[in-house]
Amino acid sequence: MTAARTLPYAWYADPAVLRVEQERIFAGAWQYATHTELVAEPGSMTPAWAGSLPVLVVRGGDGELRGFVNVCRHRGHVLCDADATRETIQCRYHAWTYDLDGSLRSAPRVEREEAFDRASVTLVPISVEAWGPFVFVNPEPNTGPLAEALGALPTLLSDGGVEIDALRFHARAVSDEYACNWKVCAENFLECYHCAVAHPSLAKTLDVSPDAYVLEHDGTLLSQFGPPRDSGGGVYDAAGQIERGQFHFLFPSTVVNVMPGRLNLSIGPIVPRGPERTSRFLDYFVGDDVDEEWLRGYLELDEQVGAEDRALVESVQRGIASGALDSGMLLPQSEQLIARFQALVLEALGG
Repeated sequence: MTAARTLPYAWYADPAVLRVEQERIFAGAWQYATHTELVAEPGSMTPAWAGSLPVLVVRGGDGELRGFVNVCRHRGHVLCDADATRETIQCRYHAWTYDLDGSLRSAPRVEREEAFDRASVTLVPISVEAWGPFVFVNPEPNTGPLAEALGALPTLLSDGGVEIDALRFHARAVSDEYACNWKVCAENFLECYHCAVAHPSLAKTLDVSPDAYVLEHDGTLLSQFGPPRDSGGGVYDAAGQIERGQFHFLFPSTVVNVMPGRLNLSIGPIVPRGPERTSRFLDYFVGDDVDEEWLRGYLELDEQVGAEDRALVESVQRGIASGALDSGMLLPQSEQLIARFQALVLEALGG
């Protein structure tokens, strides 16, 4: 088979393309936002992103989980930029104040405005659902259930020894912004063709050879599976209930990582912040029996791989944004998940 062509490289640096991607990809997709501990109590709220759209996840006074566009209806000020617990949602610009259900409670001086209809003003709602300890959002308020978007992911995790309800939140790792387009981050995640060369520590832990490392895709779920090396020599103990690594990408932007060994899972979004800027974070979850020594080795490996990936994706962005080439090439087998991802992008953008 001959190599396939990538998407046009101009699409990785053009603000107009990013605007269309937000409208046609992120505006109607389920994306990981946060974890349930941050919105466990009535009045608790946490800001998040759905693509480039700022959103707010809120636990209402009635215990319901709700989501809103995190923008005041008055003059567009972002409402909440840090985790908080409050009885209301108040804008710091002019003190417009909303109830936890999104309705406008009060606004200074509106009683002097005869034509102002307070009852008609509400925050823009979005869809929000929890799956175990994971909270997802979708900017479309009338969308299909999260379970449909997850597809086979819960079954794959369960069959691989990951008990979702046994996971406890450990920590959030927030990265500095990456100097690259969000698609570069996604495509780097979607292949381990580079692992033997660029991730020597990971290659000591996982068998990344093409005969052992499995690639699969089903609809919008793109998955990789890697067993631990039989010869050992990894940087942490890979023995345990998780017999092989699982690395899933839920289009358009959610990554899920499970390493072999003790019960563990990390999850987070790839968030476009500009045509050549991307932000990321990972929420780490572990089982109750995970000891500090195992956890330290596991996190050190992940931090090392993350640093190596940053250098790779930022170098790729410099290359593709240079204008030297119109596009690149994909190997049909080793990079088949990238080909699938690019087909999904192309389909969403209208072919």
